[in-house]
Amino acid sequence: MITKEIQDFLSLQKLAYIATVSSEGKPNISPKGTLIGWDSETLAFADIRSPDTMKNLNNNPDVEINVIDPLLRKGFLFQGKARIISDKIVYEKILNHYRENGVKSPINSIVLVDVSSISEVLSPLYDLGVSEDEIKSKWQKHFANL
Repeated sequence: MITKEIQDFLSLQKLAYIATVSSEGKPNISPKGTLIGWDSETLAFADIRSPDTMKNLNNNPDVEINVIDPLLRKGFLFQGKARIISDKIVYEKILNHYRENGVKSPINSIVLVDVSSISEVLSPLYDLGVSEDEIKSKWQKHFANL
């Protein structure tokens, strides 16, 4: 399900949005810079500064995760169930992965997401026949002018 192509995409993208729901039914979206494809069925992210996300996951493990390439305007939407790692061996493996890849922030906990579905997300510009190169060029110019 989580192919090598998707894992590579996640490695390149440095920002994911995790959607959870509070016990009062209110939505919460939290940016995460640590999302990785851990294996073919599981994503992982670190709780660095995520008190609301963690509180929500303790009440309701359902999540949606959106990762979009800001230049190409395409990406993936993942749905699944989250679980906070309690297995010390798995925790240490993922923690080591983060440390080897430059994450220096203190990590409070690590969350695994058992992915139940993956959808590709594409800008409506692709429906109009606009090419990937044209979209990328447009957004490179936009960000260069900020």
